Amino acid sequence: MMLMPMTAAWAAKRQKVEPSYAWTISEPLGLHFPGTIDTLQYNYFRSVVPSLVSNAYATTGNYGAQGQNQIFFDRQPYSDFFFEDALSAWLPTVSNQVYYNTRIPMTIMSYTFGGNRYSNQDRFQTLFSGNVNKAIQVGAAFDYLYSKGSYDAQSDKDITWRLFGSYIGDRYEMQAFYNSYNFLTKESGGITDDRYITDPAEVQGGVTKVDTKTIPTNLTKAHSQIWGKEFYMNHRYKVGYYKHWNDTLPDTIIAQKEYVPVTSFIWTMNYKSNKHMFLNEQPSEDKEFFGDVNYLCNGGTRDYTKGSRFTNTIGIDLLEGSRSWAKFGVSAYATYEMRRYTQPLDTVTGMPVDETNLTPLPEGFSIPDKETDNVAWVGGQLTKRNGSILTYDADARFGLLGSVVGDFRVVGNVHTKIKMFGDSVRLSAFGYLKNEEVPYFMKRFKSNHYVWNNDFGKTRRFRAGGKLYVPHTSTNINVGYETLQNYVYFNEAGVPAQSGSAVHVLNATLDQHLRAGILNWDNSVTYQTSSNENVLALPKLAVYSNLYLLFKVAGVLHVQFGVDCNYYTKYYAPAYNPATSSFHNQHEVKCGNFAFMNAYANMKLKKTRFFVMFSHFNQGMFGGDNYFSSPHYPLNPRRLQMGLSVDFTN
Repeated sequence: MMLMPMTAAWAAKRQKVEPSYAWTISEPLGLHFPGTIDTLQYNYFRSVVPSLVSNAYATTGNYGAQGQNQIFFDRQPYSDFFFEDALSAWLPTVSNQVYYNTRIPMTIMSYTFGGNRYSNQDRFQTLFSGNVNKAIQVGAAFDYLYSKGSYDAQSDKDITWRLFGSYIGDRYEMQAFYNSYNFLTKESGGITDDRYITDPAEVQGGVTKVDTKTIPTNLTKAHSQIWGKEFYMNHRYKVGYYKHWNDTLPDTIIAQKEYVPVTSFIWTMNYKSNKHMFLNEQPSEDKEFFGDVNYLCNGGTRDYTKGSRFTNTIGIDLLEGSRSWAKFGVSAYATYEMRRYTQPLDTVTGMPVDETNLTPLPEGFSIPDKETDNVAWVGGQLTKRNGSILTYDADARFGLLGSVVGDFRVVGNVHTKIKMFGDSVRLSAFGYLKNEEVPYFMKRFKSNHYVWNNDFGKTRRFRAGGKLYVPHTSTNINVGYETLQNYVYFNEAGVPAQSGSAVHVLNATLDQHLRAGILNWDNSVTYQTSSNENVLALPKLAVYSNLYLLFKVAGVLHVQFGVDCNYYTKYYAPAYNPATSSFHNQHEVKCGNFAFMNAYANMKLKKTRFFVMFSHFNQGMFGGDNYFSSPHYPLNPRRLQMGLSVDFTN
């Protein structure tokens, strides 16, 4: 008799499990934004095609390897440690870290694979998240990606693991994570002759079929490696009051209270450390590929570069909606950051050293092996995130100490809804104005093949644009314009340069979804133009189109069956430099004007997703044979790929 009411109460509790949700946070104060739980069926297959990271993506071709987004408005600026920028599509960051409140423990495991025993592409991912109680959440994730690549000397192995957690209480709130990653890439330097792809009969004495693993490459014993770790914590203590009310139920009156925060005090800490290594154990190839330029050693190359930053931000926030007159939130903050940089040493260790007849350093060249930079900013935020008519956010910060003295950055977004075309249309405007210091390693760098000591001025960027979304027609239009002054880029010699004239970029993107019964057609078309293609070359037109059927089998099996296509116009695509893991300008080879097509079937049965895909099925049939997204780095030929993902929600 005593157990019966307890059991009934437990059963009632089980029936009232709240739905799961996810969120991300933004720097520097940890504002929350809605996130997603990766259990959707649609377009699951896209995650395993390297060239579909973007509608226009310059890549070395292999899954998990280096690449650069050629949709300029989607490209991030150079970071303090530019060596890892080319891997940004695969790296964990503060902005893409997702926190979960699942109530019921959740484990998602996925495995994708493709190719044959000589070119297999495998990726295993697992994610766990569970709540200790209503306020405390803990989680962990592991990602192992290994791909031999379709061409010789191209394999890569990427390992990432993460621990994360959160506490969301009335007064105190915390989000934290620890990320660790290790990316090892074998560097081929590209194939020696593009005709193995474009006209194999000419270089093989009339034989048209080519074994891609036998195509000679410029480098055979070269590797690059990126290590990184990041520890992040965001704390928020909220000061406010309790709001009381009564809920009346049959024969009962239940007193309720809700904590209403008015002001919060914030502390954010972030420590990030990075290492980059380039190793070439074949001196003859080293000399032939990079030229007879060796500043540190003639017996091969082992460059080892390190960078770290330790950031602390304190802030105070007057919360939106805490009082009837508080129609928006306003914040003020101060940030201090200590940066440390380590250059390769004058002698190369771990390899036979030959320091005879080295290339002399440029006259007057002198940079320290280690250097520390202490910088500080003050800033503020203005936000209105609640409301059906108008929401906005703005952030401004100003440099006060170290190399960032004189820096400023102002970023803003405005969103509203209006009645148009018989529907509630969403309108947005965005923009920023930045005057910022050039990253350290873009100014000072020393390695075996490249050295530079640049006196660059601060870069200035102005961007403005707007978005229009019509739900009734599933139409999304995004138009923007940007002016770049003192723009820094990697020139044709593979070293940083600064443009003496302004560069103007215009971007317009149309996303359109069409549907007729079970037939669906998704299209994304981007037009962009650069005023100076000698500094910034971009494909003028990039198109992604996905035609598919959506239907159910036996009322339980969800099926997405279709064909997609990626295409962009010819342009002088950036070349890849293995020694610095960077992409640089070139004006000898144009890439583009080919269609990369995939035939696929995505399926979902309850909490299990799986797909089968014939990637690049049109190779050799139609769409062009010049399928290089970066000079001398062809994309994967046709291959069969499959994937499985299971949500083990308890």
